[in-house]
Amino acid sequence: MLATSHPNFLRHVLRADAIASGATGVVMIAGAGVIESLFGLPSALTREAGIILVPFAAMVAIIATRPRISRAAVWMIIVANAAWTLGSFGVLAGGVATSALGYAFVIAQAMVVAVLAELEYAGLRMLPTAQAG
Repeated sequence: MLATSHPNFLRHVLRADAIASGATGVVMIAGAGVIESLFGLPSALTREAGIILVPFAAMVAIIATRPRISRAAVWMIIVANAAWTLGSFGVLAGGVATSALGYAFVIAQAMVVAVLAELEYAGLRMLPTAQAG
């Protein structure tokens, strides 16, 4: 069971989101050609997604390190993660992935993002009002 009531729960989830988003972004930028050959995902799409993820990860990391976590900023992250998840399934519905591995990759990363959004929401609900900005 997750200890969502732990005072640093949200901060830890935000850090995990920043690390996962940043690492995924770097891999998507640097390995777009390899991802295309393995998963059938267009390298331009993969590279552009990575370019979006790197500054997003930096922003999430900054928010996680602030003495007071901004509720509005966390809501923005949750909405962005939800949009990413929906967009990922939209990519699949549009027929962009050309291999089973491509579908699996897109679904897996979308589910990780959805779980992070849910955990951030749980952490936000438990964030003491006095601690939030």
